[in-house]
Amino acid sequence: MTGTVARTPVDPVEFRSLMAGHPAGVAIVTTTAPDGEPWGMTCSSVSGVALRPPTLLVCLRAESPTLAALLRVSAFAVNLLHDRAEPAANLFASGSPDRFEKVEWAVAPESGLPHLTEDAHTVADCRVSATLPVGDHVVVFGEVFRVQEHSERPVRPLLYGMRQYWSLKAPGGEGER
Repeated sequence: MTGTVARTPVDPVEFRSLMAGHPAGVAIVTTTAPDGEPWGMTCSSVSGVALRPPTLLVCLRAESPTLAALLRVSAFAVNLLHDRAEPAANLFASGSPDRFEKVEWAVAPESGLPHLTEDAHTVADCRVSATLPVGDHVVVFGEVFRVQEHSERPVRPLLYGMRQYWSLKAPGGEGER
């Protein structure tokens, strides 16, 4: 079937319901503003894009102060959360101004970016390679220049889908949710 037929987009509630049925890994995107203040927000829109150069993307709300800080320094970290990090995911989704006072974090000496040392199993440090505004969000492409693992045990990533957090069953073990 070809042709151009004008169609209106689905209602945002219907679209949100569609995407709720597609579970995704949960991450917290962090950065440091030029004045040294840490910023961060929960994000489940993370995807690998290319191997050469190693590039991922994150989709952040256009009005986000985290996005504004990230664009000023042209760098960010993607903290991939483990299955015990649901409180951190909720905290960084809340917009609470004191969120960095309620989690364990450290500035990575090599990148100067905030790493969530207790809640992330792995962190990717990225430099912004491109941005693309789409609706009320901005797609940020990041070239990954460093990966650091924070977990010594087998990892069970935190997932979000069907309006709840959960994790995969551990190899040879039971899932928690």
